[in-house]
Amino acid sequence: MLSTAIRNLSVAAVVSLLFQHLALADTPAAPKVIVLDSGEAQLTLIDEAKRQVLATEPTGKEPHHLMIMPDSSSLIVADSVSNDLIFVDPRSGKVQKRVENIEDPYQLGFSPDHKWFVTAGLRLDRVDIYKCDDHDLTLAKRVPLGKTPSHMTFSSDASTVFVTLQDSGELAAIDLATQTVKWKMPVGNTPAGLWMTPGDRDLLVGMTGEDDVAVVDWHKQQVIKRIQTGKGAHNFRNLDDGKHIAVTNRVASTISILDYTTLEKVGDITGLLPGPDDMELSADRKTLWVTFRFARHVGVIDLASRKLIDTIAVGRSPHGIYFADRAPVYAPNPD
Repeated sequence: MLSTAIRNLSVAAVVSLLFQHLALADTPAAPKVIVLDSGEAQLTLIDEAKRQVLATEPTGKEPHHLMIMPDSSSLIVADSVSNDLIFVDPRSGKVQKRVENIEDPYQLGFSPDHKWFVTAGLRLDRVDIYKCDDHDLTLAKRVPLGKTPSHMTFSSDASTVFVTLQDSGELAAIDLATQTVKWKMPVGNTPAGLWMTPGDRDLLVGMTGEDDVAVVDWHKQQVIKRIQTGKGAHNFRNLDDGKHIAVTNRVASTISILDYTTLEKVGDITGLLPGPDDMELSADRKTLWVTFRFARHVGVIDLASRKLIDTIAVGRSPHGIYFADRAPVYAPNPD
């Protein structure tokens, strides 16, 4: 009788463990931080809570930027040298599919109405505009521009995409319906990141070849102000408080905080590693993560104290960064 009880207990224990295993197998994968290591041709996947690298996934050559699909089903990684797009599960980081023959997709973005998908060909000096039907992309037109088209943003009505031209020192506006250049205007030395202020009032341009952010009244095609930040002002991330935006200063190795309602700088985050580049904001709005392009690390910044509180070693030349669970990016601005 005793041996029978022990056997029954053992069977019950095994069944219990089996059901626990099945339950865990059905649990969705925990969200990860996805970092593009441009110099390694890989994704680095990081546990956000533990701040530890979990794994890497191979990509094509030079993945620089990324963009979430409008339905959040896939994260698109642009391999500029391999001339393809990789669709990745935004929570697990696993590759879903690859779309080839997308020439030089350095930067990318969806229009606010999700009808257009745009890629900037940094090496080819052009912008490619695709019609977007569900998950299908059909090339509408290749639009030649000035030297090295870089970053982009859109008007809220989805009529216009704005593109910076780094080596031409210009800002271009392209009509999406006709795929024609509306205008180009000079803005200064090596313009890069773009951010549209609420109400489509002004465009902010990170001047990587200077030490400021140019404020452009794009309706009048005029630079109306320059906000001094730090050398190598590069890219933006809104802080989701309805008032402030962060800009990385890649040469100065600082991040400036701007009040976009007054167009003034209100502070700097210092003590960073070399080459802060792209940023991502945690869902609780407490930490700002940044890729250090020249240091093979990702940094975690506590926004309350504005201090760097942790760094995580990744691959060479980390560039784009994405959280599956994150504070929203204000439309019409892409990632």
